[in-house]
Amino acid sequence: MEQSVINELRAACGDMTTEQEELLLYSFDATKIKQMPDCVLFPRSTAEVVAAVNICARHGIPITPRGAGTGYTGAAVPIQGGVVMNFVKMNRILKIDLDAMYAEVEPGIVNAELGRELAKHGLFYPPDPASLKSSTIGGNVMTGAGGPAAVKYGVTRDYVMGLTAVFMDGSVVETGIKCAKGAVGYDLTRLLVGSEGTLAIVTKIRLKLAPLPKAVVTAMTVFDDRRAAVNAVTEILRARLAPRTLEYIDRTAIRCVEEYLHAGLPVDAGGMLLVETDGDFDPAMREMEAIKAVCEKLGARSFTVARDNAEAQSFWKVRRSISVSLNRLRPTKINEDVTVPRNRIGELMDRLDELSRRTGLPIVNFGHAGDGNIHVNVMTDASNQKEYDLALKTVDEVLRITLELDGTLSGEHGVGLVKMPYIEKELGKSCVEISKRLKKAFDPANILNPGKIFP
Repeated sequence: MEQSVINELRAACGDMTTEQEELLLYSFDATKIKQMPDCVLFPRSTAEVVAAVNICARHGIPITPRGAGTGYTGAAVPIQGGVVMNFVKMNRILKIDLDAMYAEVEPGIVNAELGRELAKHGLFYPPDPASLKSSTIGGNVMTGAGGPAAVKYGVTRDYVMGLTAVFMDGSVVETGIKCAKGAVGYDLTRLLVGSEGTLAIVTKIRLKLAPLPKAVVTAMTVFDDRRAAVNAVTEILRARLAPRTLEYIDRTAIRCVEEYLHAGLPVDAGGMLLVETDGDFDPAMREMEAIKAVCEKLGARSFTVARDNAEAQSFWKVRRSISVSLNRLRPTKINEDVTVPRNRIGELMDRLDELSRRTGLPIVNFGHAGDGNIHVNVMTDASNQKEYDLALKTVDEVLRITLELDGTLSGEHGVGLVKMPYIEKELGKSCVEISKRLKKAFDPANILNPGKIFP
């Protein structure tokens, strides 16, 4: 990038860096795919974003909007260089409307920080990705993030009421509503959610809120047989029970976490479920008792209800330690977030077990079984080219199996770079072509996060 352009950008958005050591920090996300940007901007207002967009549009410079960089698809990697626009400085809660039950926030606010502030008012924002202590609401919105509570409450897309977005012609558009529902015109809000920064740059987000439950009851149940653990998910929901959380942890994940935490986990178990109910305490406890009855009928070895918040957090520590513990198997993890109909999770697990035996590669499965969203982790060693190539072929097979089971390639991570080669297999050629025409209408010069989602 020419120095004159850098000078223009610095004048428009005073907080920026071109230092190589700092640029490196914004050159990758959780995929570890790397590409250095030419500079990183840290805008503090919509006006600064507009000014930077106008400069980039005039000079044909790519812009990659970025949150915390916790994504697993490469969506935040500036694959064509140019400008990374980081929203860490736009991190304010602008408004909490207690009567209309919505909040307006800037994209850089961290999910957990918003949750703590809302709790003071007896409210909460249900989407809760595993990275909630570091991931930003803007990143959640751009990837369509989910989380453990999605089985009961839904995902990010279900809670975004409206957006302030900057388009590539420099215009600022307010989308959405401030009331409980609306049906006027095209739903630009839902179109932009999950668009991964390829259509517009979001600078303000209006979120629907919910009353904070008075009680959350947490339990961990252990099964000798993996099939019984998976079947319990379907049976719990078939019994018309509505858990807040229904997380599955397979046998390999249990073993890895135990080696990492030394928490006394049953390493001989076939699988575990982490279950939560919420609401008023007595109904939440009665619902948990009904879930316990379903699990015991299916042969659960144990069903432990947390006695207090400390014990509940110890259960969650097990769940949240899975990813960091897996390097005991192989140093490289290829993380997929496939989703299948809940009644086909058992079939998915059977086929993944067979695939693991056939390839000799560990495949570790855990995640949001309550809505069919399973994190499939193919473990390999990127320094061993032959094994890594086999792992990539194994991922191809995982995604093929998912589509055969009427599933989708991503439940919450999005497409970015890593799922881009497969998108036509799910959507079909016609849908991809229509999507490309939409991209061209919003971003005719292909400047916004280019090279993502669609080949």
